[in-house]
Amino acid sequence: MRAKDVLVDSLGRVREEVHAVVDGLPPGDLNARLDDRSNSISWLVWHLTRIQDDHVAGAFGLDQLWTSEGWADRFALDLAVEDTGYAHTPRQVAEVRVDGGDLLLDHYDAVHERSLTCLHGLRAEDLDRVVDENWSPPVTLGVRLLSVVSDSLQHVGQAAFVRGVLSRR
Repeated sequence: MRAKDVLVDSLGRVREEVHAVVDGLPPGDLNARLDDRSNSISWLVWHLTRIQDDHVAGAFGLDQLWTSEGWADRFALDLAVEDTGYAHTPRQVAEVRVDGGDLLLDHYDAVHERSLTCLHGLRAEDLDRVVDENWSPPVTLGVRLLSVVSDSLQHVGQAAFVRGVLSRR
């Protein structure tokens, strides 16, 4: 199995979990927070999608779909357009609300498909290309893509936990 295939499979698993968490939930559950300092399913899925869009677009020299395809307008959040949710305060987390799961899933699916398109032509040697020199050591494409997978799996797992708690109420 090639590294590209591992990344494609990993992102496919994230997609399956995102859909499993969001599908069938009413807006009240999507936007519910277990307490005033926790993240909602809406925020978690929005954030993991924004990070994937930001990181993949940056690594491949592309515009983020968030702005180039009008997702920022569709979500109409009271946040800066470049906001990805990193280091959000509880107040900012509360700003991320949706009227239904379709918006979250459609946004995620668009970013997922874009990511797969970027991975399609990936060669093993591309993974060593430095994509971010703001870190020590500089971040390679391989490390950046693994970071996207790791972040996504952590947050979709958190969302699944929240869904599980809400289902028991």
